[in-house]
Amino acid sequence: MAHIALVTLVVRDYDEALSFYTGALGFELVEDTDRGDGSRWVVVRPRGTEGTGLLLARAKDEAQAASVGAQTGGRVGFFLHTEDFAGDHARMTAAGVRFLEQPRHEVYGSVAVFEDLYGNRWDLLQPA
Repeated sequence: MAHIALVTLVVRDYDEALSFYTGALGFELVEDTDRGDGSRWVVVRPRGTEGTGLLLARAKDEAQAASVGAQTGGRVGFFLHTEDFAGDHARMTAAGVRFLEQPRHEVYGSVAVFEDLYGNRWDLLQPA
């Protein structure tokens, strides 16, 4: 196996999720295909990369809706690496991304935890 291609992120609404991920985070839209049954195949990933993407999957029932924003039980579940921590932190803050802490400089790199629009926790991380 070569790599993990996609990770599913359950969302409330395709368009609000697309707005956040492509706007506030600066991801690129890789695919947005109508599946003909009211659902869409929506994939985003960090701009300019060929790595793992996020499949933004709209919740289909109450059980899935209950998991929106809590897919990792309140832990940091997603790790976004950067080569320009200060620049990306400033850009994301200006775009309204909610950081839960001030940037920290650890032995493994510069890091700050932020939440996506649903409350899922992410690390913005520039490895040392």
